[in-house]
Amino acid sequence: MNTSKKKKTLYFVIVMIIITTITYLNHFNNSFHFDDIHTITQNPNIRSLKNIPVFFSDGTTFSSLPQNQSYRPIVSTSLALDYWLGNGYNMFYFHLTSFILFLLQGFLIFLFTYKILDISYPNPNNFYITAILTLWYMLHPVMAETINYIIARSDLQSTFFVLLAFVLYQYSNFSRKTYLYILPIILGALAKPTAVMFAPLFLFYTILFDQKISILKVFSLKNILTLIKKVTPIFVSCLLIYLFTDYMTPKTFSTGSTEVFRYLISQPFVILYYFGSLFLPIHLSADTDWILLENIWSYNFLIGFVFIIILLYIALITSKQKKYRPISFGILWFFISLAPTSSFIPLAEVMNDHRMFFPYVGLIISVGWSFLLLIKYVQKKYQLNKWYIITPIFILISVYAFGTYQRNEVWHNDENLWKDVTIKSPKNARGLMNYGITKMEKGDYDSAEVYFKKALIIKPYYPFLHINLGILYSSKGNKTIAEEYYKKATEYGVKYYSSWFYYGKFLWQENRNQESIEKLSKSLELSPNSIETRIILMENYLELEDWRNLNKIASSTLEIDRNNNRVQLFLLASIEKTSKLEAEEKRIANQPTATKYFNLSFKYYQKKQYSKSISIAEKAITLNSNYTEAYNNICSAYTILGDYNKAIEACNKALKLNPNYQLAKNNLKNAHNHKAKTEYQINLLKKDPTEANYLNLSLLYYNNKLFEKCIKIAEEGVLKHPNSDKLYNNICTSYNALKEWNKAFEAGKKGLAINPNNQLLRNNYNVTLKNIKN
Repeated sequence: MNTSKKKKTLYFVIVMIIITTITYLNHFNNSFHFDDIHTITQNPNIRSLKNIPVFFSDGTTFSSLPQNQSYRPIVSTSLALDYWLGNGYNMFYFHLTSFILFLLQGFLIFLFTYKILDISYPNPNNFYITAILTLWYMLHPVMAETINYIIARSDLQSTFFVLLAFVLYQYSNFSRKTYLYILPIILGALAKPTAVMFAPLFLFYTILFDQKISILKVFSLKNILTLIKKVTPIFVSCLLIYLFTDYMTPKTFSTGSTEVFRYLISQPFVILYYFGSLFLPIHLSADTDWILLENIWSYNFLIGFVFIIILLYIALITSKQKKYRPISFGILWFFISLAPTSSFIPLAEVMNDHRMFFPYVGLIISVGWSFLLLIKYVQKKYQLNKWYIITPIFILISVYAFGTYQRNEVWHNDENLWKDVTIKSPKNARGLMNYGITKMEKGDYDSAEVYFKKALIIKPYYPFLHINLGILYSSKGNKTIAEEYYKKATEYGVKYYSSWFYYGKFLWQENRNQESIEKLSKSLELSPNSIETRIILMENYLELEDWRNLNKIASSTLEIDRNNNRVQLFLLASIEKTSKLEAEEKRIANQPTATKYFNLSFKYYQKKQYSKSISIAEKAITLNSNYTEAYNNICSAYTILGDYNKAIEACNKALKLNPNYQLAKNNLKNAHNHKAKTEYQINLLKKDPTEANYLNLSLLYYNNKLFEKCIKIAEEGVLKHPNSDKLYNNICTSYNALKEWNKAFEAGKKGLAINPNNQLLRNNYNVTLKNIKN
């Protein structure tokens, strides 16, 4: 480029940056979606720059889901940098990185397109034509499907590096001689393997713009030999790069489908849709409801197949004349760049709008150049004023820009995105489910259930749908139905970690710790790097005070996410053998409030640690002497401990503060009743120390779970009634309750020696023996 063109190019780039930035101004705080969850928000590996070298040696670091773990170290590195720059999951920085790269790609598209047009049809207007084509690409709504979707940065990065390789080849003699232009392809393939499609693209670029011959003339011996010499290093390099990335891809990776034939025959119509979306991008959907075709005897297949034949024929014909070769090359670019996703490799979704990002580079050149040649012909024939051409072009680009702005709004949050999906793709079960989730998160359970049930009709065996139905019914308080859905989720999604995780989490919330550990362990087998699974497992081990397993999993988790403060606290608890409630007590001591202590007192009460519950409630009263509920807690705890006088005293204090406090009234009445019954039995025993009275008092203590008092009275009774097998039974069963198996064994043995036919004692004794053996 001469100095004048360089200045014009600089001015255009500034204008392009301004217009594109204005168009995308409303996207910088859009939320994470889809695969962003397992590759970014639930991926601990991107939270430290120290992991960057590991990204290049271990593909499992790309995602927390084994089936989605592929080798894309460039993507993971850029995400780690975003996390570091934003000091966490700050959406602005994640979007800023992608957007800057997008603007740089716009500059490369301009240089790439200008060179092609200049080779094919030298013309003073080529600069302006290139500017129009570049803006069309940059402002097209289809691009918003990639730019708004953070993890789709892999498409952005791989496309960027392919264009950089071409621009280096076009403009740098040094790069051509040293093959330096291959370096961007290596980087691109480390973002997404589709970058290796540079090889066939380079082949046709060489034919059309270096050798300057039509595709049909390639087949002369001289041209073939020249071509082989030129492109062999590129093909060999791309093959080696691909083999390397394939080798580095974890074996757990899955494309999501095995329907090769049905996927293949479905693609012609998909390609037609991609082509049509260039002109009318009105059906864009983040998650479509397209399904695979059953056979080739389908209208969709036939029309798509005919379309492909016609387009390839146009590519062949337009390669004959120099000025039409951008049309030919653009069509070939469109097909070649679609080959990885629209051919023999079956993917989970039949089509995806973000797959158009790479192909549209060529398609816009082809279609745009075709229209501009047609316009030039019409202008010349009818002597039209240039403003009759410029104005409609300006209006069209503005309409596309407005469409992009609207798509940014759709991608703003999950509710907007999934509502749009339910409208554009009403037969998509995942879309209905995800929109239902947004309703559930807002507490609109009835609406959520409606969408979940609609999705269930379409996809009855969808495990993630059953998970969310489980969450829904659990939130509504129907635990039985919730558990049924969780069980179905593990049945239909036995290979998915989420099925086991959410069932395990549910069981943990229900205090069914051992069952929870069993389910979560299966979840961890399927997804070893899942931090959320590890956290709930640690919660279970802490509840059970299983210090060895807690230490083991906390230590291994810190190897994955070394800066996780929560896990560090779990590790400390395992070392100091500090229970969950003790750890909470330490945290409260740093910033004490009466409410915090009261809540902790209630937790100790639920754990049946009544003495501790009393002492913590007393701390709450120290901070708030009028804390009625704390006095009530003390009353209830003392009643269970059998200290009825202190219980009555505490309840009286609660009722003095609030005479209408019904719970305290009930507890006071309960304490008086227990006191009266106990005093009656004690007085009766004092008057008449018969075996029956000893049995009745010890049984009263047992029923009130005062096992030590039960044992004490029964032992006193045995001294006076040494042949009482029934008193030995009370001693045995009380020691069983206290898990003091050896003492229970001695009591049971003595009682059975007196009366071997005491079946109740024998049953309790068998429980003792079973636990001694274990």
